[in-house]
Amino acid sequence: MENKARLIAFYLPQFHPIPENDEWWGKGFTEWTNVGKAKKLFKRHDQPKVPADLGYYDLRVDETRKAQADMARDHGVEGFCYWHYWFGNGKRLIEQPFNEVVKSGEPDFPFCLAWANDSWMAKLWNSEGTCQKEILQEQLYLGEDDYIQHFNELLPAFKDQRYIRVNNKPLFMIYKPLEFPDVSYFIQLWQKLAIENGLEGIYFVGQTPNIRKRDIILSKGFDAINVVRLFEFVKYRSFKKKAVQKIKRKVFSLPFVFEYKDAMKYFVGKEDSDIKVHPSIIPNWDHTPRSGLGGHVYLNSNPELFGTHVSEVLEKIKDKPEEERIAFIKSWNEWGEGNYLEPDLKHGLSYLKKLKSVLKDFQK
Repeated sequence: MENKARLIAFYLPQFHPIPENDEWWGKGFTEWTNVGKAKKLFKRHDQPKVPADLGYYDLRVDETRKAQADMARDHGVEGFCYWHYWFGNGKRLIEQPFNEVVKSGEPDFPFCLAWANDSWMAKLWNSEGTCQKEILQEQLYLGEDDYIQHFNELLPAFKDQRYIRVNNKPLFMIYKPLEFPDVSYFIQLWQKLAIENGLEGIYFVGQTPNIRKRDIILSKGFDAINVVRLFEFVKYRSFKKKAVQKIKRKVFSLPFVFEYKDAMKYFVGKEDSDIKVHPSIIPNWDHTPRSGLGGHVYLNSNPELFGTHVSEVLEKIKDKPEEERIAFIKSWNEWGEGNYLEPDLKHGLSYLKKLKSVLKDFQK
């Protein structure tokens, strides 16, 4: 019997202009603005990243969305998990691409939603690596009426045949589950509304960087967690390595620089084999286009190392029931974080081809 894995890739919709970004960052701002102006901050720094096959696309164009879906499907990705923004009182941002996917019925490719329930901030980094923050759009939790409005807004998507389901329940992720003070009531209410609207319920996933928060999150009513151990390596460095890093930052004005081969050892943990834990696959990371000297850089990621990492994740999930044999790819197109699977000029399709190859071996 085929050993199928369900790989779901996070998808950022901020590749089209909106009035708010025009106001905050300048006319025509999209994610490409930061990507294109990124500069090398040290000798071995691989910046700027330049997209290859898909180019500097605009997600208002349906042909682009179809090309992305075809590329993902051809290389073993089950579907996209679109980042979704609901700030309260019906306020949404960068929602147009997903709305058009639902309305048009195209592309015919599975999807789900992850609620990025977090305020949008302007983060300004100085040469010392210190960050000053300003709230641009505040995240609000406004109670039952707002939760019902939120549900009704998404109901057409939940009922769509393309929506990704687990045990016949639409999968819905919440980014910061423990910062939502009313999350247990929210989940109970949505489960009730789902049943009333002909669904079998909602499969709630709470995302966390800290596996030690698993039981707390599950106790709130979540079905599972998605653990993202992106900075686990950074936390557990030796005192000596931390001291050296601090000196390099002070003396040479460097961002936080680490080797991908060292960091990837911490991306996977023993808990990932738990049925209620969905691990993350992390191909690369360089946050400096957005954060400058405040960013973290994982140097020298390559398709071979990525393939090893994918194999380790698949090994953790292989004995789970097929419906829960899920891993989230972080990410499909977070170009401003140097965190993407889409082809660039340096590697082309190599990451996607490696993913497909490892999946083929897994399914034997």
